[in-house]
Amino acid sequence: QAQLAESGGGLVQSGGSLTLSCTPSRFIFAVADASWYRQAPGKERELVATLARGASGNTTYADSVKGRFIISRDNSKNTVYLQMNHLKPEDTAVYYCHAVLWLPTRDYWGQGTQVTVSS
Repeated sequence: QAQLAESGGGLVQSGGSLTLSCTPSRFIFAVADASWYRQAPGKERELVATLARGASGNTTYADSVKGRFIISRDNSKNTVYLQMNHLKPEDTAVYYCHAVLWLPTRDYWGQGTQVTVSS
């Protein structure tokens, strides 16, 4: 079964930066739609950013992170990143990588990585 390996979480002060990485073990990320979600304690999982498959690489962001977070993909490393800048305490959550492959449709989740932003 395909797996997504995440890394890069940790503890950072407000205003700091972190970059999360997500690497699949059994498929090429360039042909998948990638996204990052997060879930804070007591809250529902929310979509943070998306990155379309292929050459278009269209991106979307939640309003709460727009202008601060950047989702990107390095095809040479088969890795998707979430660069998080100007972090705020309200960004504290477990962040999950998600990938959707098509024909047939199937999706995969990472195990989650904790991001904690101290004030």
